Amino acid sequence: MATPITSGTRARTATVLKGLRAEHSGPPGPGDALAAEHLRLLGAEGVGSSGGLISVGEGEFDTVSARSVWSGRSELRDETAVQAATGIMAVHGRRFGAPRGLAVDYVAATTGILTVQGLLAALLARARGGLTSQVEVSAERAGLLAVSQYLAASGAEEDEAAEPGPGGPPFTSADGTVFELETLDPGAWAAFWRALDAPEEATRRGWRPFQFRYATACAPFPNALHDVTRARTWDTVRSAADTSGAEVCRIRTLAERAAEHDGLGPWAMTTYDASCPLGAVPPTGMPLSGITVLEAGRRIQAPLTAHLLRLLGADVVRVEPPAGDPLRGMPPTCSGVSARWLALNRGKEAVEVDIKSASGRAQLCDLAAGADVFLHNWAPGKAAQLGLEREDLAVGNPGLVYAHTSGWADRLPDAPMGTDFMVQARTGVGEVVWPAGEPPVPSLMTLLDVLGGLLGAEAVLAGLLLRERTGRGIRTDSSLLGAADVLTAPARASIARGQEHRSAAGFRYPTRTADGWIAAPDHRGLPYDVRELPTTRALELLREHGVVATPVVTDLSALLSSDAVTHDAHGAPAVPDPWSFR
Repeated sequence: MATPITSGTRARTATVLKGLRAEHSGPPGPGDALAAEHLRLLGAEGVGSSGGLISVGEGEFDTVSARSVWSGRSELRDETAVQAATGIMAVHGRRFGAPRGLAVDYVAATTGILTVQGLLAALLARARGGLTSQVEVSAERAGLLAVSQYLAASGAEEDEAAEPGPGGPPFTSADGTVFELETLDPGAWAAFWRALDAPEEATRRGWRPFQFRYATACAPFPNALHDVTRARTWDTVRSAADTSGAEVCRIRTLAERAAEHDGLGPWAMTTYDASCPLGAVPPTGMPLSGITVLEAGRRIQAPLTAHLLRLLGADVVRVEPPAGDPLRGMPPTCSGVSARWLALNRGKEAVEVDIKSASGRAQLCDLAAGADVFLHNWAPGKAAQLGLEREDLAVGNPGLVYAHTSGWADRLPDAPMGTDFMVQARTGVGEVVWPAGEPPVPSLMTLLDVLGGLLGAEAVLAGLLLRERTGRGIRTDSSLLGAADVLTAPARASIARGQEHRSAAGFRYPTRTADGWIAAPDHRGLPYDVRELPTTRALELLREHGVVATPVVTDLSALLSSDAVTHDAHGAPAVPDPWSFR
């Protein structure tokens, strides 16, 4: 491997939009407060009160504007309605066997980040000679994007690899410690339970639903496993984890996370001393036309980041191991390809590289030399071990935007494995996703993987724009920890003010009807008992009394024939782009 030739210095993210002004106007839109906060963090001036239309420009940039809307359908006009209509309630509630609304404004959060992405992409397009000046972001499509993998599986040609049903972690020890368990290795799973003297049959039956809980949002493994941990002390459980190679994490409170918070934003950037010719070409179509992204990512976070960049017009080349990504064949499938894999990777070019070999690493360096962005979500230290850090790839491409999406971004020295549910457990996310009266435990919906992927794309777009403005190479770092902090920020602010930070009991719980479920902004104020009424009649009666309610999608396959979902060449469901550019 060649010797690095550049050195970097930590950059304030505020340099990205330095000298540009942001103005808000019009009625509030979904996520506009979060969008305003991120624009402030990126250095925009004049960011004031929230408003549905955000305009950014001045200096060398023509003004671009973005508007966020709940939906093109008038009946979907708030967080509760969009969660109900897009399947979020259905997925979040799978662990209980009934739909449940997220007590946090998750759709608004994703919409706010997508709005900033749209603005950054439009500014970049203008800087490169494009004509894009306006973008509209749909919260309904943001909600569909959040469940896109679950939606894809519902339209597959076969059933799930693991039987879905209520159940799942976390576990509780004999002395009352509630904890998450994580391992990606069946051997470590078996060794952990063996160390606790769990029944062999329960251990065997439990692995598959545990392994597939990321895909199904539930884990109906035998209750005998819960019985085992309830009979063991926390010290015994930790000892079993240490000897087996599995990891456990105590469910921490949001107050604990607030006390240790380092004040850092959702992403970090490093600029490099060596200047570089950009060689950009004016785009002829989408904002990132002519941009090449080289992606070496697995599972959800990094592939989703690259997927979003592809939707914005970039050419994405996916680095896969020899014989291809094994997740391509993960059931359920469409035309022989994993439906979930397609949800994140359709339209990407693939190249097989053995990064464990010297020749493979040289091949990757050659590919990076012709790319604008190199993106990966390797474990901490792996890039350095392979000689594939930013400094190594900069030998052939000093202007590279080197993007790392991780679990913890090296911000917590005692952090466990950086997976979605472990990060939720460590950061108190359970206190915002469930209302008061419910155990504050992680959701089994991959909330942070999705939000982390969105932040990854936001960071890459900011890096590309900063490169365009400075002519220097950039490194960006984003993480699931950053995603957790974004999601819990309003609640942490309430804690700092000494206010109640959990939603009222029953918040966003849908109401049963004779043939389904409906969701209203405040179910406690319903003028009728609708439990024996058909959903259609219940909605009519409520509407007559001025109560707005939304039928809850409980089976995601019901969305497949709607205008909100399209299908790709494999016949797999595809969510439309969340942005509309003009």
